[in-house]
Amino acid sequence: MERNKTTTETVETCIFCLIANGQDKQTKVIKKNNELVCFRDICPAAPHHYLVIPRQHIHSCLSLHRGHISLVEKMVEMGKAVLLEQGITDMKDIRLGFHQPPYISVDHLHLHVLAPTSQISLSMEYKFTPGADIFVSEEYLRKRLKDIPQSPFRKAVRGFREPAAHNLDEQSSNKCL
Repeated sequence: MERNKTTTETVETCIFCLIANGQDKQTKVIKKNNELVCFRDICPAAPHHYLVIPRQHIHSCLSLHRGHISLVEKMVEMGKAVLLEQGITDMKDIRLGFHQPPYISVDHLHLHVLAPTSQISLSMEYKFTPGADIFVSEEYLRKRLKDIPQSPFRKAVRGFREPAAHNLDEQSSNKCL
């Protein structure tokens, strides 16, 4: 399967596909609907660290285009809803975002939902800092997707480079959405 393609099929070797289809009995699903599934990260970087995945196998955020903006928005909505259900009320002290290849551990699109941001483990903080090549915020990704055509013949995207939070006044005031 090519890296920049999506498929409606389950990839039998993908643990997230197995979780999304209820075939992994060890993972407790916290919330799900027809498109998305949410569960705890097995290596949490914060007291509340969840992953929201689409049921459809999509390799990574680099596989997305303009037509996926609503999917990203739904992933964010589910992540925030789970935080609220878990008692997190300060939505300014959360972080939502995606790792990009080659910094992903599972080749299936997943939104990291972390709270409180102020309690992200110091040893893990570098992995979840917007503005690094490793991690892009959901807000930045949505803005970038508006510029990417829906055509399957579009040029491959090499990666998203989010401006460092300390370089943008707007970014620094909204870095924890």
